[in-house]
This record gives sequence, structure tokens and C-alpha cells, in this order.
Amino acid sequence: MRRMKHAFAALGVLILLAACDEESGKNEAASAPPQMPPQAVAVVEATPETLPVVNELPGRIAPTRIAEVRPRVSGLIIERVFRQGTVVEAGDPLYRIDPEPFQVRADRAKAVLAQAESLRVAAQQLADRQVELRARKVVSAQQYDDAVAGLARANAGVAVAEAEMASSQIDLKHTVVRAPIAGRIGRARITEGALVSPTDVENLATIQQLDPIYADFTQPSNALLALRRAYEAGRLERDEDGAAAVHLMFDDDTEYAHAGKLLFSEATVDVTTGQVTLRGEFPNPEGDLLPGMYVRVRIQQGVEQGALAVPQQAVQRDAGGQAQLYIVGAENRVEIRAVSTGRVIGERWVIEEGLEPGDKVIVEGFQKIRPGAIVTPEPWTRADALESAAAAAKREG
Repeated sequence: MRRMKHAFAALGVLILLAACDEESGKNEAASAPPQMPPQAVAVVEATPETLPVVNELPGRIAPTRIAEVRPRVSGLIIERVFRQGTVVEAGDPLYRIDPEPFQVRADRAKAVLAQAESLRVAAQQLADRQVELRARKVVSAQQYDDAVAGLARANAGVAVAEAEMASSQIDLKHTVVRAPIAGRIGRARITEGALVSPTDVENLATIQQLDPIYADFTQPSNALLALRRAYEAGRLERDEDGAAAVHLMFDDDTEYAHAGKLLFSEATVDVTTGQVTLRGEFPNPEGDLLPGMYVRVRIQQGVEQGALAVPQQAVQRDAGGQAQLYIVGAENRVEIRAVSTGRVIGERWVIEEGLEPGDKVIVEGFQKIRPGAIVTPEPWTRADALESAAAAAKREG
């Protein structure tokens, strides 16, 4: 009987302890913090695209034609006709050289020609008479030969006089110095009263043709070689018309309004810089481009098929500078993947290695995620990025 009492007492203690444990578990569950839902992140899906291969290269503006205005004859400048800095047409008068000495020379040459022609008339008449007399055998052969030789000398004298006459007229015409090409003329280097000569070192002025205009720019030879190999391997394709589109950028990052065309690339490499010079031609109707101006040239040198590009903000860097992307993988878990970035197109990086089509790349929401975390992916759009930037700017303000 006593044993039964002890057994009942032990059983009561056990029941009491179990009840206490159950109550304690309930209290702990009630006091534990609620579990956080998965972090929402904005993602873009890597989709193959056809993207242009665009390089931005440094360049300088150069005139399409340049001509130094020089006199063709020696003389005294008596008038400057043009206005400095204006546009002139080919053949427009620029300077006038004193024409009086050249007019005198032309008049003298004209008189010498008239004299030579009169001598030729007399020689012709004498030769005609000698021919007639010889037919009647009343003159010697020597007299006939002398008449024929005299006519030949007279003809030669007329030819010399005509050449002198033409030369004097040309010199007289060149007393008006005209524009050899159309373009914008610079400052006058010579003033009225100066004695000029074709052998002078300094020219009278310089004319530059600025519409159209050239942009000379350089590209590393190894970059051109890489492009050529990419074409041969089939990774790149040329444009449909085979011509490279060329655009200009100013120092303030504004784009020039008119597109140009690539004319050629040099066949040799600069031994000091390892660069190859290329030349583009651009229309310049407003005169915004001036020789010597520094510009950046954007040239489209091909098209890449199946390229993968992501927004620039999606590319993160580790402590060593290695580019990496946060990818939403299986079961919406975050993973970090090292990638190789290529060129920049607009606001996107082209990913050359490490990214596969269909991968979901995290663009926004990096603050509260880590590798292995479960997230809720949501599609990202550029409008969302603009709204986020505006909100951030408002908070900072």
C-alpha cells in the first residue's frame, strides 16, 4: 500500500513537470521575434542582343583644303580687297599689285608683235616673188633659198613676239591676286605699300575650306588588329553598307548635330605611339567646327550578335577590383559571380564572360542581401531607376 502511494506521488510530479515545460515552450514561442520575409530585389534578365561596336577616340579637326595666298609676280601692293575672317569664293580678288609696270610691258610686247608681223608680211611677199621668178629661171637657187630662209625667220620672230605678248598679259592678269580655293580666309599678313615677290617666305594670307571638314583621330594598332580578328572569327559583323558611322563629341559631352563618314585609315603605324590615324569627313554648314579643335570621335566599327549587357549599377567590385554580379539562382537564392566587362554602351556594361542568357541579375536592393539569402525578384525598368534617383536626391536635399 505504501508503494502504491509512492508511485502515485512520482506520477504526479512527472505530470506537473511536463505541464511546466509545455507552458515554458509556449512562452518562449510567444516571446520569439517574427521571421522576416524575403528581401525584394529588382532584377533584369540577361537577354542576347545585337549591339554595335562603338569606340570613342581622341581627334583633331582639320580643314579639307588649305591654300596659302601668294603673289605670282613681284610688285607693290596697292590695295587689299578682302575682309579678314570672311568666306571667299574661288577666283575672288584679294590683293591688287601696282599694274602700271606690267601694262607698259604688255604694250611693248604688243608693239613688238606688230613689228614682227610686218616683217613676216614682207618676207612672205619676197618669197612669193622668188618662187615665181624661179619658175621662169631668172633667179639663182641661192636667192630663192635666202628668200625661203628669210620667211622662216620672220615666222619665228612672230612666234617669239606672240609668246612675249602672252607672257606679259599673264603677268598683267596676275597683278590681281585671287583666291585659289573657296573657304574662310584668315588674317592679312601683308598690308598696302609692301613690296612682294613669288619667292617671299611669308604668304599674303591663308584660306581654309571648312565645309565639309575633316576629323583626324587615332586608334591603337592592337585594337584594330583585335577587330580584324573578331571579324575573321565571326564574332563581329560589318554594317549592311560596310561603312563605319562616325559621330563627334565636344568637350562638354554634347554631340555634334551632323554625322560623318569614315574616309580611310593609314596603312602605317606611328613608331613613337603605336597608333593608327583615321580620318572622317563631316558637314560643317554652321561653322561650329574649326581647325585645331579637340573632339572625341565615336566610330561604329561593327555589330556584335548575341551580346549580353546589364545596367552599369548592377556591376559591383570586390576589394581587388574584380567585377562581379549578384545573380538570383535556384530557389531564389543569391549568388555572386565574377564576370569580365567589355565596352560601355550608353548606361550599360557589355559582359564578355561569366554571364549566361536567362540569368537574373540584381540591379537594385544590394543593401540587405548576402550570398545564399532568399530574395523576392521583381522586374527592373529604367523608370524605376529614375524614380529611385529622384527620391534619393530629395532625401539628400
